[in-house]
Amino acid sequence: MAQEEGASFERSAERLAFSLDARQRCAMPRTLWNESDRAELLARVDKLRPDMTPAWGRMNATQMMTHLSAWMHLATGDLPSAPRKMPMRFPVIKQLVIYVMPWPKGVPTAPELLSRVSHGWDAELADFKEQLKTFGKWESRTDWPLHPAFGKLSTKTWGVLGYKHTNHHLTQFGV
Repeated sequence: MAQEEGASFERSAERLAFSLDARQRCAMPRTLWNESDRAELLARVDKLRPDMTPAWGRMNATQMMTHLSAWMHLATGDLPSAPRKMPMRFPVIKQLVIYVMPWPKGVPTAPELLSRVSHGWDAELADFKEQLKTFGKWESRTDWPLHPAFGKLSTKTWGVLGYKHTNHHLTQFGV
């Protein structure tokens, strides 16, 4: 019963997030479940170079690609991550952060996404691109891992979060 109430509350929070801004009511959020959104991200990734400097943050381009590759492995369950007790686990805050608010700069990330050893620019770039190209095959999945900051996420939310996270880092490097 409590699980049903939690799911109902999360669906209500998601509807609230979509109703807050008239522009967003009319537009579907970009998502990794949409092939054209993935293609757009891949085209932007192709513009990256390892010597690019970020507009903010401490990661260099290779570290950012390692981070994005690690995120894809975390999302598919290949990279275990410890849950963190954060306010973003609350359904209303979670939905607002993922669906409404711009992605904040400088927010701490899961240690697992920063501690992964890089295999170098070419290897990380190839891994991320392959992960991104094939991410759509996971759309029918129902057994998603817990996100370290947001906790339980729906399939739809994993796709939106993945797009938003990738977009954030590509924007960080001007592409």
